[in-house]
Amino acid sequence: MSKFNEIFLDLEAAILNQRFISGDLLPSENELVKTYNVSRETIRKALNLLLEKGYIQKIQGKGSIVLDIKRFDFPVSGLTSYKELQDAQNMNSQTIVVSNGLLPVSEELANHLKLSVGTPVLYLERLRKVHGEVVIIDKDYLVTSIVPSIPNEAAEDSLYHYIEQTLGLSIGYAQKEITVDPITEEDKRLMDLQEDTHVVVVRSDVYLEDTTLFQHTESRHRLDRFRFVDFARRRNSL
Repeated sequence: MSKFNEIFLDLEAAILNQRFISGDLLPSENELVKTYNVSRETIRKALNLLLEKGYIQKIQGKGSIVLDIKRFDFPVSGLTSYKELQDAQNMNSQTIVVSNGLLPVSEELANHLKLSVGTPVLYLERLRKVHGEVVIIDKDYLVTSIVPSIPNEAAEDSLYHYIEQTLGLSIGYAQKEITVDPITEEDKRLMDLQEDTHVVVVRSDVYLEDTTLFQHTESRHRLDRFRFVDFARRRNSL
């Protein structure tokens, strides 16, 4: 085994065993060079492995900060794709496409999408594995007159990238609802839930820039792996 892999495994164990906890700074590169008696390049390779696995984030002028490896940040107000979140937070993640085809809409879904009951929509269901566990089920219902089909390769990578870059559409905004719901039989079957009895569900109606509603999403998250964050500024009441 290469020396940088040995150092990576040693630092990984220190994080997993909570010798370093979320928010801690790892020792500087100079300190690690002295500790392990290796070159700076070897230390940088080990740190890059930690970065790729989602254990740390490098901050200019500060060093390598340890991330909360159990929870990832999901912005409440932003309209960000899972792929963009995955890349931004170095999530060790895999997407599995379960369903990709036409589905007649139910009455409830027809109300969301402003369609007649039974109208075919493009239904996309994907599982998100993080560190080897399925912790999210994403369900997307797309109006076929706007998005007629999605190749599986694009669904595994980024739905929004395909819509914007390949179809040339401009995604504008979304209306979101966040609830904590009891788990379903499908949740039990598809997710690694452990002893959980509830999941966090984010439902969104998504619009193009021209205000055309084209998508309804339902994203079901395991409780212990995500936190939903936002930035709020108080407005002067005067």
